[in-house]
Amino acid sequence: MRYAQLRILCMFDLPVMTKKQQQQYRVFRKTLIENGFTMLQYSVYYRIVQNRSAAQKFAPILKKMIPEDGDIRLLYVSEKQFNDMLLLVGRKSKQEQAIGNEKMVII
Repeated sequence: MRYAQLRILCMFDLPVMTKKQQQQYRVFRKTLIENGFTMLQYSVYYRIVQNRSAAQKFAPILKKMIPEDGDIRLLYVSEKQFNDMLLLVGRKSKQEQAIGNEKMVII
């Protein structure tokens, strides 16, 4: 069986009206970063994984951190699909420009 590298997209809307909600947002965002996710846009983070099996471990980790009023979605996309993404407004981040399609960059 062939395993292809893919990306996990985590898209979320979390309320931040109260101090408690703001704290829950910070904890969730910190959890994403500690688990290797990188911000693509506000409330959209991604992580590269070696295969779908490796991707499966992140759902339970993130599920533990979901605030009661939060909406969180995980989407698995192939490297090709991710690289075919159209940027309609704005520009690529400095990280996207530096790394491009490279799977590993040593600085």
